[in-house]
Amino acid sequence: MQSSESNDYENILLNNSGLLDVRAPIEFHQGAFPSAANFPLLNDEERHQVGICYKNKGQQQAIEYGHQLVNGEVKQQRVKQWINYTKQHDNVYLYCFRGGLRSKITQQWLHDAGVDIPRVRGGYKALRHYLIKQLASSHQYFNFILLGGLTGCRKTQLIKHLAHGIDLEGAAHHRGSSFGAHATAQSSQINFENQVALDFLHAQKNGHKTIALEDESRFIGSVDIPKNIFSKMRCSPLVVVESTFDTRLQQLLKEYVIDMENEFISIHSNPDDAFGYFSQYLLNSLKRISKRLGSHRWKILSQSMQQALAKHRSQRDIQNHLTWLKPLLDDYYDPMYTSQLTRRADNIIFRGDYQECCEYLNHYKPNMP
Repeated sequence: MQSSESNDYENILLNNSGLLDVRAPIEFHQGAFPSAANFPLLNDEERHQVGICYKNKGQQQAIEYGHQLVNGEVKQQRVKQWINYTKQHDNVYLYCFRGGLRSKITQQWLHDAGVDIPRVRGGYKALRHYLIKQLASSHQYFNFILLGGLTGCRKTQLIKHLAHGIDLEGAAHHRGSSFGAHATAQSSQINFENQVALDFLHAQKNGHKTIALEDESRFIGSVDIPKNIFSKMRCSPLVVVESTFDTRLQQLLKEYVIDMENEFISIHSNPDDAFGYFSQYLLNSLKRISKRLGSHRWKILSQSMQQALAKHRSQRDIQNHLTWLKPLLDDYYDPMYTSQLTRRADNIIFRGDYQECCEYLNHYKPNMP
């Protein structure tokens, strides 16, 4: 068999290629690509044992030991998983960490089973290096225009609606506020960077020279925006979307209560468990800002929240949540973000409602006033 491999990283990453990641699960969880699926050649324990053998006895002994561990029915099962993946995806490429032995062995076993797919030259490390290079230079290629506004103005939805919008909060899997966590774990820093780099690559491929971003703090939950990108964001023009207080309050009720309860229901089959985790999410989110709220105000809001949760559970009535959402928005979020926007006044080039801002951003040119 003549091994085929590719280092056309842009094509591999952008053209809906299926990525068969044969690294161990522990490696995959530390960092992966959005379109990759993990079907390892060696599981975590097998990789650990082979690593010990390699250290003590050398490469050849480690290879032989690996074949002993993954043999017979175990081997057949893993090859079957790889074949099934290739049938379900077009233009499949495979890789291990450095494009070495594991991907070569996988490629050979697939060939023996009648399936030939190329491997990525340099493996995961090469693809990751390529994306990091793109991320490092993206601020030089694009003009940025930012979308800001008070909490509940649907800024993220507007960004998603734009052809040239890049959703940083979506890449982070976090909404960027104290109540911004989701029911499932946030993206790792590596996965966040990989997704943002891919989004920039797609924007460049689609011919965009200007991209719209939501006006974010440096940290979105536990991940931080790369310094070069954040620095450019701070000095980029800013569009401010405006909405009434009542509309924004209803938006928070939807996001924090309705949507989040549904998220927990989707991952917990037991309704009581789902509501318990949902309640803990709200209480923990409020606790995180207790110092900023002050002890007295936090206790009042916490009591209101617990009362609202009790009525929510017993009567399926969510309207009592407004008793803590209203002061949270009025006394905490609005003063904080109003102050931030005041400090950014020199950057503001347009204000309007949701539709007006959408139209402005769709027609914006860098030389516009």
